[in-house]
Amino acid sequence: MNIFCAGINHRLASVAIREQLAISDREAPCFLSRLLRAEGTTGAVVLSTCNRVEVYAATICPAHTSRLLRELLSDRCQVHYPLYEFHTPASVRHLYRVASGLDSMVLGETEILGQVKRAYSLAAHAGTLCKPLHKLFQNAFHVAKSIRSETLITRGPTSVGAAAVELAHQIFGNLSGKRILILGAGETAELTARVFLQRGARSIIVSNRSFDRAAKLAHEIGGLAIHFDNWQNVFDDIDILICSTSAPHVVVTTSQVQLLMARRPHRPLFVIDLAVPRDAEPAINSLDGVFLYDIDSLQSIVHETLQIRQSEVSRCEELINSEVRTFLRWLQSHYHHRIANASNRIQESVSDLPYRTTKHSSPPASSFLGPAPDHFQSSRLPS
Repeated sequence: MNIFCAGINHRLASVAIREQLAISDREAPCFLSRLLRAEGTTGAVVLSTCNRVEVYAATICPAHTSRLLRELLSDRCQVHYPLYEFHTPASVRHLYRVASGLDSMVLGETEILGQVKRAYSLAAHAGTLCKPLHKLFQNAFHVAKSIRSETLITRGPTSVGAAAVELAHQIFGNLSGKRILILGAGETAELTARVFLQRGARSIIVSNRSFDRAAKLAHEIGGLAIHFDNWQNVFDDIDILICSTSAPHVVVTTSQVQLLMARRPHRPLFVIDLAVPRDAEPAINSLDGVFLYDIDSLQSIVHETLQIRQSEVSRCEELINSEVRTFLRWLQSHYHHRIANASNRIQESVSDLPYRTTKHSSPPASSFLGPAPDHFQSSRLPS
């Protein structure tokens, strides 16, 4: 039995190609059922995300499985795209790396584990799981959980927005109910604001020199737009200020913030300056209760996180290799057990045949079986 894996990911193909091959949850049951028509294929799971489309199959004829898979995918887009292929044990190792975030675009990201669990669940409901694939995916979930708890591969922010949120947690403790003011309408500011909303921030006010643009962004993120000349009027109500204008000069001065902070004593202000050139005067950071971070500071935090994660990869690989060996031992034991049971059933069937006395003695029942195939006599798993 071979654990077969084939697919395409962000390293091999552009998003334009990946979206042509993507398989929705609604399409997955039919796709998997068709794949099981490949000779020797007893189970299949399809993992389709924005960054990868992969199929995992249990098969004794991987060439047939591969051929049918390529036909099914080419039917979707009328073009043959190059796929990577893995066989036991490389396929097992690949799934463990995928589930643990080691093969992701952002090293150590955790969203992929939920996507792998979803793929497993879809296959289970479609009836295309077999015992080896069930065991393989359950082990993958266990591996990913162990790597999360025993290494630093998932720790720290990996984007400017995530870095800003982490700093905000250090300042405020809890982001629930916090108010945000965005000066400007840049893409990075929008992404950062969305991260804050996901983490519990209550509302967002957008102010831009072009009110129409401010209104458009406010509508997209469920916020409120105000005219640029009026942003200081809402200063008393905000906790976080995100600066992202395209102005060639300073927009938020130290003297402005000093006067505004006097109206809100004992209430901290987190200023995130994403603009280049900078919108906020650096001296603002020296004011009591004001915490200023510019784009370089946030990117430095992200860079440090990625370095830490990269240093953890070798430890993650050691854990994965150990778990791969454990699974291979189980797989070998599972099929040796099945072969022994099959042999016993054949011997019992032969023993039950009507016996006729002849001048030649009957051969023992075991001789009907013949010698065991070489790949079952070997202690190695069949490739």
